[in-house]
Amino acid sequence: MVQYAVLIYAADAATDAGELEVHDRHAQQLEASGALVAAFALEPGATATSLRGDGVTDGPFVDAKEVVAGFYILEAPDLDAALRIAGGNPVIAMGGGVEVRPIAGGFVRPPSGS
Repeated sequence: MVQYAVLIYAADAATDAGELEVHDRHAQQLEASGALVAAFALEPGATATSLRGDGVTDGPFVDAKEVVAGFYILEAPDLDAALRIAGGNPVIAMGGGVEVRPIAGGFVRPPSGS
């Protein structure tokens, strides 16, 4: 199986209880399917700090209408399957979008104190 990063683009991070519930339900479905490897929600874009060659700035790295609101890692046999899985993300119906990208490598550090 290949692992894919799914970057969630939205106007900003979900903070409304109803919107959070929709995303939580979607994550539970992905987990039950066995495709979900890891998932992370991010704080609102206003909390971002960007480092660039010309210094440090507050806010998201790219000046854009949407920000990365979260991301998750899924496993799928190929890109077509990953696109089908990611296509069910509720942010798409809410006017946002997702980017699916194969993972080249990485690691996860065990929690501190383990």
